[in-house]
Amino acid sequence: MQWIEVSVPAVSGEIDALCEQLAALGAGGMVVEDEQDFQNFLETNHQYWDYVDEALENQFKGVSRVKFYLADDEDGRALLDSIRSSLGRELTTASVQDSDWENNWRQYYEPIEVGETLVVVPEWLEAPEDGRVPLRLDPGLIFGTGSHATTKMCLAALDNYASAGKTVLDLGCGSGILAIGALLLGCERAAGCDIDPKAPEVAEANAALNGIGKDRFTVYAGDVLTDAGMRKHLGEGYDIVTANIVADVIIPLAGIVRPFLKADGVFLTSGIIEGRQDEVRSALEKNGFVIVNHRCEEEWHCFECRA
Repeated sequence: MQWIEVSVPAVSGEIDALCEQLAALGAGGMVVEDEQDFQNFLETNHQYWDYVDEALENQFKGVSRVKFYLADDEDGRALLDSIRSSLGRELTTASVQDSDWENNWRQYYEPIEVGETLVVVPEWLEAPEDGRVPLRLDPGLIFGTGSHATTKMCLAALDNYASAGKTVLDLGCGSGILAIGALLLGCERAAGCDIDPKAPEVAEANAALNGIGKDRFTVYAGDVLTDAGMRKHLGEGYDIVTANIVADVIIPLAGIVRPFLKADGVFLTSGIIEGRQDEVRSALEKNGFVIVNHRCEEEWHCFECRA
């Protein structure tokens, strides 16, 4: 179906009033793009990342506007004329199709070889016939598609530790990619936890793409740093714990992660931006971990630790 994308320029302080005005005029499905909101969001949630892609920041630089969409037909064009006349300000329009939203992003994904064994394959593509084990994934809004250096390093590290009969706990599991990778490498069971309430549904759906059911992989929404009940619920005695998050979470996590592990368990942690690795190393060693390997790729760091 063909649609008309309508952009209305604004200033940050009038966004809410503009949305109300547009709604009263018949516009629906509005999207707000505002630099100040974007910066406020980054500042408020700073603890969840150390790095924001420059291209994403540039996308919002100097931007304040409301977008809405109308059917590109006689009724839609009539409504557009009415809104333009009533609003009394400049509007910018563009023509888009459903397929532009639904499918165009897929062209940017392709199979990704990770470590010695796995290849991450978007669900709509055929797996390469090269002997690698395919890890099928539906890339979505939750972090963890296999393309980021931190994820690739963790999956490569799992080659050295995942094996038959072992259990895995993935803290900050996102898409579930690390736990699924561990299970495909032979581990028996896995659990995951993430602060994003969408994570259980997304991670378990990705597991299903790989023939893995809830009997082997269960995901919970919660914050292990602040919720002792969640920590108790997740249990202990895991052979491997993974945490691909950010330094500001890994540092306090270092003090509470040991009870999750067996006496000789392995803690794999990444998401550590260049410049923060020494702080993380210090926190890990202070809490009794022995760092057995340190990986670095594209300004990101990964530590493999023994309890």
